[in-house]
Amino acid sequence: MATPGELARLHAVLNPDEHAHLQRLLGSWSLLSDLSFSDLVLVVPASGLEDEGDSELVVLGQIRPSNRPTRLNQDLVGQSPSRQAWSIAADAMEKGEIVRGEVEGISASGPIASEAIPVRFADRVIAVVVRIGLEQLGPSGPSYERIYFDAFDRLAAMVAESAFPFPDNDVGSEESPRVGDGVVVVDEEGRVQFASPNAMNAFHRMGVYSVPEGRRLVDLGVEESAVEWALTTKRPVVEEVERRPDVIVLVHCIPLVIHGSVTGAVILVRDVTDVRRLDRLLLSKDAAIREVHHRVKNNLQTISSLLRLQARRVTERAGREALHEAERRVRSIAIVHEILSRDPGDQVAFGEIVRALVQMAEDSVVGPPGVTIEVEGDLGDLPADVATPLAVTLAELLQNAVEHAFGVDRRALRSGRSPKRKANGSGGVSGRVRVLLDHDDQGLGVEVRDDGVGLPKGFDIERTTSLGLSIVRDLVVAQLGGSIEMARVPRPEGGGTVVRISVPVAPRH
Repeated sequence: MATPGELARLHAVLNPDEHAHLQRLLGSWSLLSDLSFSDLVLVVPASGLEDEGDSELVVLGQIRPSNRPTRLNQDLVGQSPSRQAWSIAADAMEKGEIVRGEVEGISASGPIASEAIPVRFADRVIAVVVRIGLEQLGPSGPSYERIYFDAFDRLAAMVAESAFPFPDNDVGSEESPRVGDGVVVVDEEGRVQFASPNAMNAFHRMGVYSVPEGRRLVDLGVEESAVEWALTTKRPVVEEVERRPDVIVLVHCIPLVIHGSVTGAVILVRDVTDVRRLDRLLLSKDAAIREVHHRVKNNLQTISSLLRLQARRVTERAGREALHEAERRVRSIAIVHEILSRDPGDQVAFGEIVRALVQMAEDSVVGPPGVTIEVEGDLGDLPADVATPLAVTLAELLQNAVEHAFGVDRRALRSGRSPKRKANGSGGVSGRVRVLLDHDDQGLGVEVRDDGVGLPKGFDIERTTSLGLSIVRDLVVAQLGGSIEMARVPRPEGGGTVVRISVPVAPRH
């Protein structure tokens, strides 16, 4: 099913401003439907349909009232009714006036009394709103229906004059009040002429029990800046009114403007107290989650500092190096919680983690040769339970590359001893480490490649005695359910080592 915008582009001749005007109408015409208790259908003159008999109209939109049963069980959007069957629409389009009559072909019971309202933009009629079914209000009918019909008639006149929808009118959201939530009608001076029962319920929750008719909202103790602004500027206003700390009412004030003069306003009110309370609970929950991650990060940084201090007191090289490695692993986990403490939810932007890990690896380089770390690609947003082990894995691989790949014993440099060069004599040449990140529907891919001395002959990660690589293997295979491969890069391809990791988890965006 094509959207109204697509149908307009396919079948109507409209410029961008006219198209935008119809989109605003479709976003706000629920007010017209509810006030008239009627189904509304938007039709435009069709282009390119001359070969299909007299089908010269196309239906762009349809809306049903929320306060009455629908008269249209079928969906007419996209259909091309004939001018003969919908003659009132054709007459309204040609005359530029509101026309009443009958519409044929939409009900098995026969023609339906209807009303066609021309939709004018600037000086041109670009569409017609057809109101299906004219409610007959008897002498004993409810008084509120007369007021609703009167408000609809004034809004319909505004549609025919190009005064509604308003140029700066935003498309309503799910929270936008509708007629069923509560209606207040005021005159041009802001005095209340009518308040629906649901509107009175909202007033009661705000602590207002006085009869509102004939009085301004400010006289009732209700903030009326939205009404004043709408009547003064002739533009709609949406505002939240907080009467008490625990009562919040959403107010949508629509001025009624006829021939350029304000004749009053329709005010839709909705009690959103419970909605805002839930919003605040969610914000409190998000704040609590961020605080937890912040405290975890602080605790991990404290542990990292303690390990670093302890390492300085250990005289044995092996013990000192073990503490340094433990401190670095704790720090890589802390990076994940630091990012989670800034962004609510369980998703973390892995790109930020990668940048922090690269900085940490570069800061650990002591003495020559220099090492350049390059990153290509991105993994998007990952769940925290994936990002944490993957961050530790990447930190371990980067540290392993800068410490062992380029012919210098950097552990010896950190401990103050003279470094031993690797057998290939490449110790004086700057090294390069590339991190390639990729994702698709199958999962995540991480590749760490260096141009260093390469792996020793016969190396097998499944039988490695290196604690760091053992941790990497267990994290990838056991925790992430992925696979890892380490291989020596042939000299014709640049030499060095390549590590490829595949994790069957797709990122979320």
